[in-house]
Amino acid sequence: MCLVKLIDARRLAMSLPEVTEEPHFEYTSFRVRGKIFATAPPGGRYLHIFVADEDRELPLLMQPDVIEKLWWGGKVRGLRVTLHDAKMPIVARLIKKAWSRKAPKALAARMRASEQ
Repeated sequence: MCLVKLIDARRLAMSLPEVTEEPHFEYTSFRVRGKIFATAPPGGRYLHIFVADEDRELPLLMQPDVIEKLWWGGKVRGLRVTLHDAKMPIVARLIKKAWSRKAPKALAARMRASEQ
């Protein structure tokens, strides 16, 4: 059973303020003011989400068969999510955290204020 599809993750990412989708080599990337916060390799099976260190451990514990550390350039840079086995609330939370991390502080603050 497919819980999350790339189109669902795309729709969520694109709903965030000032997000663009642009090519990144053979991947697609989601950016806020030019800064990448998530990428998707071809095929739509995975989503790479660039969350901070402190936002990685809980998802890794909650869904270890679905979420793994994303190694890039010899360092852990985020999380690799197997979309078809992932739960949308977790994917949504990770996308929003990654967006907040890359968005300008004032834009992220306005987003947080609008959610309250």
